[in-house]
Amino acid sequence: MGSGLLVHRGCGSNGSNDSHGLTIVTTCRICGDAIAAFMSFGEMPIANGFLDPGSVGNEYFFELAPAFCAHCGMVQLVEQPAPERMFHDNYAFHSGTSQTMRRHFATFARSVIDGPLRGRTDPFVVELGSNDGIMLRHFKARGIRHLGVEPSDNVAALARGLGIDTIGAFFNRALADRIVAERGRADVVLAANVMCHIADLPEAAAGIARLLKSDGVLIVEDPYLGATIDKTSYDQIYDEHVFLFSVTSIAKAFAPHGLALADVQEQPTHGGSMRYVLVPAGSRPVAPSVESWRAREAVQGLGRPDTYERFRQNCERSRAALMQLLDDLHARGQRVVGYGATSKSTTVTNYCGITPKHIAFIADTTPIKQGKLSPGAHIPVRPAEEFSRPYPDCALLFAWNHETEIRAKERAFTAAGGRFITYVPEVRVAS
Repeated sequence: MGSGLLVHRGCGSNGSNDSHGLTIVTTCRICGDAIAAFMSFGEMPIANGFLDPGSVGNEYFFELAPAFCAHCGMVQLVEQPAPERMFHDNYAFHSGTSQTMRRHFATFARSVIDGPLRGRTDPFVVELGSNDGIMLRHFKARGIRHLGVEPSDNVAALARGLGIDTIGAFFNRALADRIVAERGRADVVLAANVMCHIADLPEAAAGIARLLKSDGVLIVEDPYLGATIDKTSYDQIYDEHVFLFSVTSIAKAFAPHGLALADVQEQPTHGGSMRYVLVPAGSRPVAPSVESWRAREAVQGLGRPDTYERFRQNCERSRAALMQLLDDLHARGQRVVGYGATSKSTTVTNYCGITPKHIAFIADTTPIKQGKLSPGAHIPVRPAEEFSRPYPDCALLFAWNHETEIRAKERAFTAAGGRFITYVPEVRVAS
């Protein structure tokens, strides 16, 4: 099912609401084959565009609509806002605020140090989208030469404050050439939850091919398409996630640049991710996991258009069930608070039509989001401490991928009779 016309509406340079015209991507960003959206989530604001209460009238919207390329298997947005709208000096996502992610990146870094870096003399590691240095700090602690490339100035500054070598820039071939000229080629390039953000993926892949040594390793970790389809976790789709990768599609995306998929490792982060190990073609054997996962994807139907039609239907059923629940709770006078002002919550609140009538506020630990309004839905975001003043009847768990950590932290809430609402893989209420 197509989404119709995709209209780009936003703010002009003068701050007034101003039409930016139609922007329709009709060919795949990877292979150039014809594509069309299989569904639309409707008008969507910038996922991390939390607003000062006085700037509501200047909000930017675009149509969030994913497409499937039958030729190369890539799932992608047909429209994505300019990178500067999403990544800037007020970027509201800090990786280091999550205990789960701190542990994950510590383990990730150790696996690199004990794996592809073992035995190398004076190795050099580059991380793309290094955020606040949550992973690179472990390389710094071991005295390993490193460089973070982070386009959002505010989080790059946090990393530099920790002594982590970081430059504020978007990665491309020109920057790769500059890094090679100034620092040499990289033994390992890391990209955790960032490669899916890069609309011009061929440009990034070409830059990485220039940056890597002939025996170097590229390790990419991103939310996995198969998990998204299986769990109906449609909130993985938002402006920053221009791609949802599968094993099949990421291999096809990097192959034209001389980089071959050598290994894949399933990860639990973000509700289901995959770690892809890519190397200069022929530089190492391909692990059995690659063919094993390709076979699993064929069984799941990730290469068939009908899979995405079923996904659309599942999304609509999930939306209807969640809104019926929230409307019923409101009618019964039950107080509901959101838990976690995540990027994913922007898709859920705007697609479903959740308003401050349904949710009193969203509790969050990130200072830059507190005191602001959620994108599009304009639900107040308040400090996490207010969650217990007093406890609500129910908490809508937007940060569902951190449910284990949150439940351990909020035992007093459930002991007091509080209940969590989740919507992945299905809508349910549980104490």
